[in-house]
Amino acid sequence: MKSASLSATLEKAVAGRSPWQDARARFLRNKAAVVSLALLAVITLACVIGPWLSPNQFDSADWNAMSVPPTFVNWHLFGTDETGRDLLVRCLIGGRVSLMIGALATFTSVTLGIVWGAVAGFIGGRVDNAMMRFVDMMYAIPYLLIAILMVTLLGREFYLVVLTITVFSWMDMARVVRGQTLAIRSKEYVEAARAIGVPTRRIIVRHVVPNLLGIVAIYTTVTVPGVILTESVLSFLGLGVQEPMTSWGVLIQDGVGVMESSPWILLFPAALLSITLYCINFVGDGLRDALDPKDR
Repeated sequence: MKSASLSATLEKAVAGRSPWQDARARFLRNKAAVVSLALLAVITLACVIGPWLSPNQFDSADWNAMSVPPTFVNWHLFGTDETGRDLLVRCLIGGRVSLMIGALATFTSVTLGIVWGAVAGFIGGRVDNAMMRFVDMMYAIPYLLIAILMVTLLGREFYLVVLTITVFSWMDMARVVRGQTLAIRSKEYVEAARAIGVPTRRIIVRHVVPNLLGIVAIYTTVTVPGVILTESVLSFLGLGVQEPMTSWGVLIQDGVGVMESSPWILLFPAALLSITLYCINFVGDGLRDALDPKDR
């Protein structure tokens, strides 16, 4: 019994932790990343459920409290804008919209980039050359000008803003995935799968894509703040979501016009946007160190 118990203990010690457990442990040792993840979760939760808990509505005006600074009266904790709308609720609704656009546009652009880069890198040859020349052509198009043109022609609906941002945010992911795929396709297990006649599509799905998850996770956290910032720029230019719906970019645009007389209208949405972007960047740094500790 003792020998069996000792053998089991030795086997467990030799097996050790899985790579994902090691990555989790390294991530948890990064205090900045953990604090940023917790703060990002709090901001997201507040944006999701906060408007339901507030006694004020984001689109209703309090005509007796126009451009009021932060106060506990009527729970205007962030003050009100020039039409008497509660700024706290509008910041939370704006955060909900900005985070949703960031998440949806990032998901679609990352998915497109993974598929495009994996197919181009694995097949290679003329297919790879044609697909990557298309990516180069997309890079040559002036991004902001085309984004403004698309929003102007197609409208300012929520899904159109997501589509506009997605069209020009997948190329970096495609290039990164293509480079990693070129390295993976020469591995022994891929060559073995090819030798026994496994279809190309299945090799990409079962062998190539799973080995890209680490680098994809890192670049996803880089893409999210860029997407949110792009939405904010479009909204600041008046090309984002339409009133009465709002976003952090729309609120910042509103605050710039009255920053001298009512600075809190600009301060709160700008602070929330900045804190969110910093948190995402710190989480991305933590994932990079956890998933690829050689870069530390």
